[in-house]
Amino acid sequence: MGMHTTMIPKLRIIVTPAMLAVFFLSSCSPLNRLTGLEGESGEIFRPPIVSDRFLLQPGQQVVGELQVIEAHYEDTFVDIARSYNLGFDELVEANPNVDPWLPGAGTEILLPTQFILPDAPQVGIVINVAAKRLFFYPQPDEKGLRAVVTYPIGIGKTGTATPMGETTVTGKGRDPVWFVPASIRREYAAAGNPLPAQVPPGPDNPLGRHVLLLGMPSYLIHGTNKPAGVGMRVSHGCVRLFPENIEHLYGLAGVGTEVKIVNQPLTFGWRDEQLYMDVHSMLEDDDRDRAELLTDLLAANLAGAPDTAPLPDELHIQELLDQQTGIPGVVLQGGAAGLEQFAAVMRVNNLVTVSFAGVESMASSILD
Repeated sequence: MGMHTTMIPKLRIIVTPAMLAVFFLSSCSPLNRLTGLEGESGEIFRPPIVSDRFLLQPGQQVVGELQVIEAHYEDTFVDIARSYNLGFDELVEANPNVDPWLPGAGTEILLPTQFILPDAPQVGIVINVAAKRLFFYPQPDEKGLRAVVTYPIGIGKTGTATPMGETTVTGKGRDPVWFVPASIRREYAAAGNPLPAQVPPGPDNPLGRHVLLLGMPSYLIHGTNKPAGVGMRVSHGCVRLFPENIEHLYGLAGVGTEVKIVNQPLTFGWRDEQLYMDVHSMLEDDDRDRAELLTDLLAANLAGAPDTAPLPDELHIQELLDQQTGIPGVVLQGGAAGLEQFAAVMRVNNLVTVSFAGVESMASSILD
């Protein structure tokens, strides 16, 4: 939200590296228990991948896999996004020719659940506002295993943008009281919707139930009472997460966790000896020259490539720039692109038919 808060102190959750390793290596994902769901066509699809956490190999820069679901008549991108750990804008970018409010029964929806990690040290929390996504890197466990946790986020609107820079988590709290800044009270009053000076904990509190305080004055990472806005530019500068995601992050990120906020609409990563790039729409208030940015980044990522590496494929690169889908695509000659790239994307169960409360209940029963 971009404002000061006062929290009611609660017991801090401590997660050890050993506990984290078990969590990441577990095959008991609640999503993977939902097998054999039938699509509109009658076809039985595979269970989806777990798309919020990935084990990392040394030097790994690309994680996850693309997936496709078949929409039911009543599905919307808001429903689909939360069911698959995605943001609304991510789905819109990846499916530019689909109506986000009524895709239609049987419509194939591409789930952009493959991610190029931000170009930043893989330590603590890294937020890429251009991708509207947060990445958390826990400490390696006793065996040296590393992992990344990733969530979609809501960020600051034009005029109240989320600031760039480095900071730390300076405090944590549950059930915060929102002390509404005067500027926000004036804004809401002018719109005919006056706000009180403070909002107590509860369903009307826009901070949700969990907050991480940052060293940047007035800025927080927090939950929300309006999860439909996650994945959009909706806040007054703070970073919003789905309630279940901030609760999880709250338990993992301790006071002192490093936080780096970057704006990287173009990201590059190597995978299977091929260089990938994803392109997100540049934020409205980002006045950098995209062509110049591309030239510098491509040169930097090719600088360490072997002499035998293929040359950049200008057609592939231009296709990615034109489409701006946020989906990683190859940028060197000889790699699959476009329809060829998506031909092998796995078709998975549509989980939107399962109520979110039911998924939470099932997850609780499995993980307890």
